[in-house]
Amino acid sequence: MTPAPLLLVAHGSRDPRHAATVLALREEVAAALPGVRVEAGFLDFCVPGVPQVLERLAAEGVRDVVALPLLLTRAFHAKADIPAVLRAATAGLPRLRVRQARVLGPSPLLTAALERRLHEAGLAPGDRSPTGVVLASAGSSDPEASAVIAAIAREWRRTGWCAVRPAFASASLPRVADAVRALRAEGARRVAVAPYVLAPGRLPDRIARGAAEGGADVLAGVLGAAPEVVALVVRRYGQEAAAGAAASAELRAALGRPA
Repeated sequence: MTPAPLLLVAHGSRDPRHAATVLALREEVAAALPGVRVEAGFLDFCVPGVPQVLERLAAEGVRDVVALPLLLTRAFHAKADIPAVLRAATAGLPRLRVRQARVLGPSPLLTAALERRLHEAGLAPGDRSPTGVVLASAGSSDPEASAVIAAIAREWRRTGWCAVRPAFASASLPRVADAVRALRAEGARRVAVAPYVLAPGRLPDRIARGAAEGGADVLAGVLGAAPEVVALVVRRYGQEAAAGAAASAELRAALGRPA
C-alpha cells in the first residue's frame, strides 16, 4: 500500500523567512521519509493554504492524509483552529480522510534542538553551570500551553544549567527582558536566550528585541529544520500512520474483509 501523504500544517506569517523555514523543514522531512509524499500548507498569510493542498491531493486520488501541526505546545491552534480548518476543507471532499497527528512538543528531542542552537550561538559545554537560560516562547492565552513551557524549563534546569526561566513574547508573563534581568540578579554569570519557536516572524523578532533589551549574552536561533526537529516530525508521522493502519485493520476485520 502507498503510505499516506504527510501534510505539515504551519501557522504562516507575513515575514517571508517563516515560509522559507517551513519549506526547508519540509525538504529535510521528505529526505528522511523516502517513499512518503510530504506537503506543507499554511493557515494564514502564506500559500498554499491547507484547503488548497487537500483539494489538490483529493483531485489526484489520494484517500488518506496525515496532517501534522507544526506546533510546540497543544494550545488553541491545535485544539480549535486546525481541526476546524481540516473539517471545513474536507466537508466537500467525502473520499478524503485526514487524521490529525499530535503536536510536536513537549519532547526531549526539542530540548536537544534547543541545546544545539545554543551551542551554535557560541555556548560551549563548559559554560553550562554558570549560565542561566531564558526559555522564550511565543506565548499563548491557553493556560495549558503556558504550564507546558514552565514544566519544560523545570526539567531542563536539572541538566546542569545555573537556572532556566520561562518567558513569553505575548499573552503571558514574564517578558524576555524581565527574565534576563531576573537571572542576572540571581547571580547568573552568563545569560542565554533560547527561542522555543520553529520559524522566524513577528513574535520571534520580539524575543530577539527582549534579549537585547535585557542585556543577554547569547541569543540562539529558532529551531527551524534542526535534525532533532526533523526526527520528531518523522516520529509523529509514524505514530499516527501506525494508529491509522491499526484502525483500518480493525474495521476490515469487523466487516469480515481481508486485510
